[in-house]
Amino acid sequence: MAETSGVFSYESSEVDWCEGNYQHSENVVEFFNTVSSFIFFVVSPLMLYLLHPYARERNLAVHLVWFMMIFVGLFSMYFHMTLSFIGQMLDELSILWVLAIGYSLWFPRRHFPSFIKDRTTFARIVLLMTIVTTLSSFVKPTANAYALNFFAIHILYYVTIELRSCTDQRVLRLARTSIGLWVLAISCWISDRFGCSFWQRLNFCYLHGIWHILIVVATAYGSTLIAYLDAYREIPYSLPDLQYWPSNSWALGLPYITLKEPTKTQKSC
Repeated sequence: MAETSGVFSYESSEVDWCEGNYQHSENVVEFFNTVSSFIFFVVSPLMLYLLHPYARERNLAVHLVWFMMIFVGLFSMYFHMTLSFIGQMLDELSILWVLAIGYSLWFPRRHFPSFIKDRTTFARIVLLMTIVTTLSSFVKPTANAYALNFFAIHILYYVTIELRSCTDQRVLRLARTSIGLWVLAISCWISDRFGCSFWQRLNFCYLHGIWHILIVVATAYGSTLIAYLDAYREIPYSLPDLQYWPSNSWALGLPYITLKEPTKTQKSC
């Protein structure tokens, strides 16, 4: 762990991405990685607005997911601007809290352990685990990776189970797109982290910045998919439906949920 006096210092983090340092500004270590983080400030407010009808009906705490995503963008910009140890911690921990909030809100009640009887108890346990991980991270930063992977893999597992009984092709298409975007994003992250020498030879060191863009869009798709499955199980009387902003006719837009008045027909997903 970095010394306390140096955790705010430029390049005090052990992590250094592939992009060349100080190429465009003497005050910004990784310029493109810093600028690309601005995508969080574009998509997050839009998703807050688009998902408000669902959040109002289900639980206003849903807004915390995208509210925290704004902080992920803020801390990501700070980290890549400075490559400081504290910037790294804030960046990673803000992602951890986004996953923890989504996990506590959306994990299906029917998959709760037998000793947990309600969502409030489940959320308190998740909160306690997240606080412990947060504190542990400053002692052993590698704890972040384990916590992030645990939440992400478990969420992916339960979404796969939930989709087994789904017959709505629009929902299945959203699921395929979410997974495809996530795979592309992770591929960029891994390639930038472990294949830097190859990309340096090609003079293309921007994959981590592209990861920022892809992961925000993937999160928009994935969180809408999870929210739809949650709405279908928890508030089926509202007949949730999928829409895309700015237009349903576009090949790629931001997905969101609309709630309808009850009718005689209800989709099997």
